Amino acid sequence: MVELRLHRELYAAEAIAAALEIYAPHAEIELGDEAAYQVVRVRAATPERERRVAGEFGNYALGTTVRGRGGER
Repeated sequence: MVELRLHRELYAAEAIAAALEIYAPHAEIELGDEAAYQVVRVRAATPERERRVAGEFGNYALGTTVRGRGGER
């Protein structure tokens, strides 16, 4: 299992939800809350796939957050 801890000040909740919708078909993804973090746990058939899906999930969520805040020019 790979665990991502996404700080609420950096990642928009809507972006995390969008990433979940996109990557759920590729791995078992569980969301949790811990104080200032949204915790994402990724389980897949192999450790390599877990790392890949978790990395892509985080990148997608961050990119979507930045675009939503007007960061893309």
